[in-house]
Amino acid sequence: SRTKRLGMMLNSCSGQNLALIDVKGFDPRDIMVTVKDGKVTVSAERKVECNTGLSKTSNYKKFVKEFCLPPGVSDEEVTYSV
Repeated sequence: SRTKRLGMMLNSCSGQNLALIDVKGFDPRDIMVTVKDGKVTVSAERKVECNTGLSKTSNYKKFVKEFCLPPGVSDEEVTYSV
């Protein structure tokens, strides 16, 4: 399995665009992509805390998208970019 940090566009080395994933609201450092056994999983999560002095609030956001690679595209062919 390969795990790499990434942004939005997933491609195969044959030049095929496989997916454009909207990860708006997440820092590229918070995005994780895993390619294993013909499946691509894109996940991101973040927690934002706000302390006003009188109260403290937390906002937690999580995103997960998984899909299968098309026939003929191997795990090693997948590349990603922001």
